[in-house]
Amino acid sequence: MTYFETISFNDIKLSDPKPGTWRYERNEKFQRFEDFQKSKKIKPEPKKNTIYLQPIGEFNALQKQQIELTKEYLKIYFQLETKILSTLSNNIFPESTRRIFKDGQEQILAGYILDSILIKRKPKDAIILMGITEKDLYPKPEWNYVFGLASYENGVGVTSMFRFYNGNLSESNFNESLERLLKISSHEIGHMFGISHCLNANCVMNGTNHLPETDSHFARACSLCQQKLNSSIHYDNKKRLLELKKFFEKQQLNSEQARAEKDLKLLK
Repeated sequence: MTYFETISFNDIKLSDPKPGTWRYERNEKFQRFEDFQKSKKIKPEPKKNTIYLQPIGEFNALQKQQIELTKEYLKIYFQLETKILSTLSNNIFPESTRRIFKDGQEQILAGYILDSILIKRKPKDAIILMGITEKDLYPKPEWNYVFGLASYENGVGVTSMFRFYNGNLSESNFNESLERLLKISSHEIGHMFGISHCLNANCVMNGTNHLPETDSHFARACSLCQQKLNSSIHYDNKKRLLELKKFFEKQQLNSEQARAEKDLKLLK
């Protein structure tokens, strides 16, 4: 049995979608492995194989720590070199891209960050450039907000930390918000590598409408999404799994640690 067939025993079937959830409101097509292989997507090449994170904003010590941990996690998750670029100031956003939301916070137009900031600053050896901002984001005037946005063909995306900790990051909500940041970042980058929203099992690649839905999804990619990823980025599956287990253990992300241990047990 292959690695993917073995760990598929730990995939958790999706429950029927409830009103308000992503799958309830959309009729998405199941992306089989064959569909994935035929799709047009970016792949790492010898001189274009680094993931870069671009922090934009004013970050406190806890937020900086979360960005550092996100770098560490993405390096393990994608098994690719991951680096953090020097922080850009919020002054880079012109007035025309800012608005005040009904809750009183300032929001930035997400598309502007992709098209006018990230694409122009993407390093030569970057396969992916992911912006991270502490500002809330909106995708277009009629939308309330968005957690992240990505341009898949250009390999650039942005994630906002703002909603992951309800506007105030503290020691007490650090782990909960970190887990959300790890999920949304790896989800968006997963899309950039050609993986569609997952309809196979509970998976980090499931679509999400709101935080309770994000929280109900695993950080673990299901066996099918792992197979897709591994066919584009050829890494040692067991090495990746052991490294993920260690990361979750160190950060006391206990549910994800338990899931990694359960997969490892099947491989024994």
